[in-house]
Amino acid sequence: MTRKLVLSVCSAFALFAFVGFAAQEEPKYTIKQVMKEANKGGLLKKVVSGQASAEEKEHLLELYKEMALNTEPKGSHDEWEKRTQAIVEAAQGVVDGKEGAAEALLKANNCKACHSVHRP
Repeated sequence: MTRKLVLSVCSAFALFAFVGFAAQEEPKYTIKQVMKEANKGGLLKKVVSGQASAEEKEHLLELYKEMALNTEPKGSHDEWEKRTQAIVEAAQGVVDGKEGAAEALLKANNCKACHSVHRP
């Protein structure tokens, strides 16, 4: 009886672990796609200048959230999380209309600081 119980518990644990692992989604956008659309595409400049619509601000936030889900190409994972979280929080501030959020977003998007550590 004990053997069946242990086997059942182990099987259930393995199933839940597998389902949990399989449920982890791949990011919707790659880092390259985010950089191209947000930074090179001019969306960031439009948002920071105050000329972006609410939908464009939301899209920029979505791009940065998805970028944060990607694995850093090189460098420290903790540093990657710290930098991407700062960008996401600043973009959320812009969406929420917080005072000084545009300046914070521009500061968080320090290309050289991030690229020197994480760009392959």
